Amino acid sequence: MKKKILIVDDDFDLLEQLKAILVDAGYDVTMAEGRVAAEEELLKMKPDLAITDLMMEERDAGFILSHKIKQLYPGTPLILLTSVASVTGLSFTAQNPDPRSWTIVDKIMDKPVRAEQIKEEIRKLLHEADEVH
Repeated sequence: MKKKILIVDDDFDLLEQLKAILVDAGYDVTMAEGRVAAEEELLKMKPDLAITDLMMEERDAGFILSHKIKQLYPGTPLILLTSVASVTGLSFTAQNPDPRSWTIVDKIMDKPVRAEQIKEEIRKLLHEADEVH
């Protein structure tokens, strides 16, 4: 059975590119343009993994959505995509325990993300989630 991935971004072109990459890799992909649309999708489906942009309708929309996903589906791996570093010069990571405790995401990736890079992170996170269950 194909793993279900929810991808969320306010950039429709990026959604289409990610969807093409992930469908080609064998995943069942649902797209949502922004946090509100994603919250509606979450009432219809339980994703095996979610990928969300950080800044959408609001600057913290990705954080809000991440918390919502973890409330509804606690074991769902989350990848947060962001262009914050290129826009603001700030950089943060989910690699050490402190930022992970406040972001609750499993991986933070800077945009633009390469196809092989995102597919590898998805494989890792889904494998880890399967081992837990």
